[in-house]
Amino acid sequence: MSNNTKVKPIPEGFGTLTPHLIIKDAAKAIDFYKKAFGAEEVNRMPMPDGRLMHACLRIGDSLLMLCDEFPEHECGLSPQSLKNAHATIHVYVEDVDAAYKKAVDAGAEAVMQPTDMFWGDRYGRLVDPFGQPWSIATHTVDLSPEEMMEKMKEGCAQAKETSCKA
Repeated sequence: MSNNTKVKPIPEGFGTLTPHLIIKDAAKAIDFYKKAFGAEEVNRMPMPDGRLMHACLRIGDSLLMLCDEFPEHECGLSPQSLKNAHATIHVYVEDVDAAYKKAVDAGAEAVMQPTDMFWGDRYGRLVDPFGQPWSIATHTVDLSPEEMMEKMKEGCAQAKETSCKA
């Protein structure tokens, strides 16, 4: 199995950080991610019982790994089984409003409609049919850390005023 070529410590196409999701019914999740986010399947390794030991998808210029849950091997549980997710997957896109609608039309639960945020993104949140939260955004304006802080303070003050009016 060895050869004379030097193996790259980070495989071609991967970044330093790659999300790896544990999903209940990963094959259905792959179909959803194709419809909702335009994912391309890189590979999949099914077990004899049909569950996926490993799969890899490309969404934009990033890779996402996923597998089915294998509770009998203590390999982790899905957000559905846990009734909670431990992380949100964040996706930058060219048109957040169109991408958000596409994901909702594919079956994602709308949590927060795309909104212009103080840090310079138009940003929304979804939960996929497998319990995994996603945030989706388009960067719209470059701001300095000081400008972001000022906009955050303004937003918090407005939120207090709004929430105090009943």
